Amino acid sequence: MSDSGKGGFKSNFGFLMSAVGVAIGLGNIWSFPYKMGANGGFAFLLVYILMAVFVGYPLLLAEFSLGRKSGKGAVEAFRQANPRFAFTGVFETAVPFLLLCFYCLLGGMVMRYAVVNFGDIIGAPFGLHGMASSDFFGSFVSNFKVLAIFTLIFLGMTSYVVYRGIEQGIEKFCSIGMPVLFVMLVITVIRCCTLPNGMEGLRFMFKPDFSVFAGTGWFKVFATAGSQMFFSISLGSGALIAYGSYMRKEDNLEKSALIVPVMDTAAALLAGMAVFPAVFSEGLEPSAGPGLLFVSLQTVFDAMGKAGPLFGFIFYVLVFVAAFSSSIGMMEGGISALMDHRIRKGKPAGRGHVTVLITLTTLVGSVLVALDQLGGNPSVWKPFGLGSWLDVFDLGAEGILMPLGGFLTAILLGWSRRGFIDDEVRLSSDYRSRPFVDFCLRYVSPIFMAIVIFVQFSSFFFSGTGWYKALMG
Repeated sequence: MSDSGKGGFKSNFGFLMSAVGVAIGLGNIWSFPYKMGANGGFAFLLVYILMAVFVGYPLLLAEFSLGRKSGKGAVEAFRQANPRFAFTGVFETAVPFLLLCFYCLLGGMVMRYAVVNFGDIIGAPFGLHGMASSDFFGSFVSNFKVLAIFTLIFLGMTSYVVYRGIEQGIEKFCSIGMPVLFVMLVITVIRCCTLPNGMEGLRFMFKPDFSVFAGTGWFKVFATAGSQMFFSISLGSGALIAYGSYMRKEDNLEKSALIVPVMDTAAALLAGMAVFPAVFSEGLEPSAGPGLLFVSLQTVFDAMGKAGPLFGFIFYVLVFVAAFSSSIGMMEGGISALMDHRIRKGKPAGRGHVTVLITLTTLVGSVLVALDQLGGNPSVWKPFGLGSWLDVFDLGAEGILMPLGGFLTAILLGWSRRGFIDDEVRLSSDYRSRPFVDFCLRYVSPIFMAIVIFVQFSSFFFSGTGWYKALMG
């Protein structure tokens, strides 16, 4: 447990649930299953698993180990490994500030949908009451006041849990929230798979289609599976290094780095088994994005009759748990690094002061996203010619800084400070995976991360060009 005044995890279970909570987020609910279904089904899953083994596990172990060995957040952890790589920690610390600006708004929207479904259960005036889901979504997104209120509630709850600290805040919530999430997922899967034509949704996800590898198709599948794996586990966000710094020395790093991606993938598959049988049962388009989560699925719940609001409420509560656990993890990643800076200057960690600072910063970004109406307000200026402020923050974090952080981590531990984490891992295990991890960090991860950076950057700026369309299909 950390003795810096920042706090620490009381148990290995609490650490694991918190790390899994960071990994399981909104993207697991709609992004992973849709990409799997649209890119070869089981063929995509095989590529994803290979990426998780050869890239996800080594980088996850690296980030946990850097955090625990240094007892610090991203900036100081990289500084201790090699002062010339401290800027990598700065990149990773900036990620939470950008992600939270739209994540809290999406979390607030999930809360709103849980509330209106609960309203329909009890017959309250704040329910949907037969309004078409597309009409409700449009009126909600265009109503800045209501959107801002739910965003503020979600942000306030996130800040409060983080302010409470590791043991009494983050660990306590995730130790309860993650098991509850999996239980609700199973309940939702069982119900949705029994809907008429529900099996079509499972076929969409799992039917093997190796023809997607033909020509340059393999590159598209490789890039899509790889980028989804990287972002799904939350590598390069500063959160995993921060959580690693709060780990107990006796907790097994190798097992932890294995359990987190396994549980994250299981949650994504369960989410898909809930979402797509429901979507196909109503003959809806399985398109990715907020439309699937807030329009298509609400249409499905509306069609269930009296049981619809109940299952709608359960579903949006589980999505809330996923979003909330990721939100507190991201905020802690930024807060941990800022507390380190205060400690380095001879000041108290000041968790309360730092929490207020990042909350206010997030509030400013969230207002921009809310005013922009998820890109639906053409009167709001957007930089770089991007479609929305959500795209702006997403490009900065997921498109550039996160993959760049992963690339530099591989260079640091595979080449610059090879073997730097070995002694830390051996504190709690024999480190039998050491040859495998060393090979991956030296040769596999840098190449892979370079491809991810290329794909992410190109998808934002060159997606309309002929060469990009030819390569990505």
